[in-house]
Amino acid sequence: MTGTAVRAAHVFLLALLALGGQALAQADEAQPEVTDPHFQIAPGYLKQSDLPNSLMLLGPPPETGSAALARDEEARSATIPLRNTERWKLAHADADLAFPQAADHFSCAMGVRIDSGQTPRLYAMMQKMLSDFGLSTYGVKNKYNRVRLFVVHNEATCRADQEAILRSDGSYPSGHTAAGWGWALVFAQINPERSDALLKRGIEFGQSRVVCDAHWQSDVDAGRIMGAATVARLQTDPTFLADLEAVKAEVKAAKQVPSVSECAAEAAALSER
Repeated sequence: MTGTAVRAAHVFLLALLALGGQALAQADEAQPEVTDPHFQIAPGYLKQSDLPNSLMLLGPPPETGSAALARDEEARSATIPLRNTERWKLAHADADLAFPQAADHFSCAMGVRIDSGQTPRLYAMMQKMLSDFGLSTYGVKNKYNRVRLFVVHNEATCRADQEAILRSDGSYPSGHTAAGWGWALVFAQINPERSDALLKRGIEFGQSRVVCDAHWQSDVDAGRIMGAATVARLQTDPTFLADLEAVKAEVKAAKQVPSVSECAAEAAALSER
């Protein structure tokens, strides 16, 4: 083989290697099948390969006849008296992950109105994090495709308009809970003086899924694990950290606060047991 031919072969080999590397990168970035459109509102901070792996962090959902499933049934039974109460109505509101409603869920706990006008950086940050939190759950969601408790018990949820999506979307773990708990953890960083109120709201945001009859308790527990794992990973992302500092200043400067009456109503609903 001549020198020219050798060089041409070398170039061709390098090109093949480059294409192979590109193909591997694209495969690594392949998105899981995402049934819930709420988790595709905006591109997240993290690449797919950088998200926490739910297949490594979570075991399977409770098995039929297990003590864990009995606990799930007990948790469901405990929420039955809350149906059609103010707590049920709050669960109905918490089920909405579409913006602008999603941004307002934590306004009372934050002590400032969270919206695109007063806190645009936080508003955008919430949308980006929502994708990260939701996508972190889909490895296990798609593997087990757990049936929702309202389907098992042939009941209605607090959101009839969402039931068609829920029937085809795996129940375990809860993406709503991952988002609510993840948001709460980050909000506690942003406004540490209100961290207890924010974390409490994050806990109740997840419990709304059980109240709504949309998730088993073990779905909610697993969702919190994925939300926390995603927040831990976000702490290493430079873009997120830069946004975090900017949002701290934005919230500190915010003037508009939620009304006393709406926050009192929320507190009263959360106190129902």
